[in-house]
Parts: sequence; C-alpha cells; structure tokens
Amino acid sequence: MFAVLKTGGKQYKVQAGDVLRVEKLAADAGEKIQFNDVLMLGGDAPVVGAPFVDGAAVQAEVIDQIKGEKLIHFVKRRRKHSSKRTKGHRQKLTLVKITDILASGADKSGVKAATGKGATAPAAAAPAAKKAAAPAAAGSDDLTKLTGVGPAAATKLNDAGLTSFAQIAALSADDIAAIDAIKVKPEWVEQAKDLAKG
Repeated sequence: MFAVLKTGGKQYKVQAGDVLRVEKLAADAGEKIQFNDVLMLGGDAPVVGAPFVDGAAVQAEVIDQIKGEKLIHFVKRRRKHSSKRTKGHRQKLTLVKITDILASGADKSGVKAATGKGATAPAAAAPAAKKAAAPAAAGSDDLTKLTGVGPAAATKLNDAGLTSFAQIAALSADDIAAIDAIKVKPEWVEQAKDLAKG
C-alpha cells in the first residue's frame, strides 16, 4: 500500500519504511508525527481524495533536523567597473521515516499533527473559532448591519455584552460612556432602534 501526501507545498509518494527529507517541521528527533493531508491511497482499491482523503493519514517518526546541500547564488554584471556577488544558502529540512499508513481513523490516533516551522496546529485555532461562533448561535443580531461596524467592532461589542439591536437601542449616554471595550457612536443607537423594530 502506498500514499501520496502533501507537506511543505510538495507532494510525496510514500510507503511504510521510506525515509524522506521534507521542509522543516516543528518536531524533535524521536518524536512521532502524523501527516493529515493525504491526496491519494493506493493498493488493491485505490482512493483519490477531493482534494484530501477523509480520515486518512500517514504516520512517521522524526529522525533528525538537518540542512540541505549548499546552493550558490552568483551575480555578475558585465562591462567595466562591474560588480559581482556570491551568496550561499542551505535549506533547513526534517528527516522522517514513514512508519504507518492509516486508511481511516486518523483523528482518533492521538498522534501530533505535522506542522511547519512557526505554524500553529489547526486544533489550537478551533476553540477560538467556536468561541466567536457562540454569541451568534445564542440568538444575537448581525451587528455589522450598523454603519461603521465591521467584524472587529462587532466582536468588541459582543465582548462588552452587546449582542442585539435592542440592547444597543436601549443604551443611554451614561451607558455609552461606561463601555471601555469600544467607543459606541450615537448614530449606532439610532440605527439600532430602527433595525430592532424590523
């Protein structure tokens, strides 16, 4: 069985036991990681993803963090009084050994997802998205309908406890002065009164 996985903007055809040099991953030597972006599974019954195969993953063990061969970048300008410049570069890579190919159950394996240098895992971003979606699900109004209120201002209003047009319409001048999270404009209150009526 083989799999085609995607990491670091490149695609690799792998089997169990293969050793790969991939773009630098945020993992230490000896750590077990999992590639969740599987484009295709091959074997007796090939499966092609659209774009990825659901539930499939490739597990690997990090052997070492290495540097690639040196590349020379040489620039020379012709003619009299010309200049030349030589620069070298060694790409940072991660050496991994493929241990297992999972056709399903990747989310239940409990293995850390392979992420690039400085990237955050998608699982860490999920709670923040749920937190932002929670006020919208609780029967709140779309505050971006107010003139001058964008997504960022709507989030600040939600954090201040203002989730509906009726709440904003009921604000007095003293209430507006007491809100520290965002400066509420008086025209928002007038627009909220109209929108609350329907």
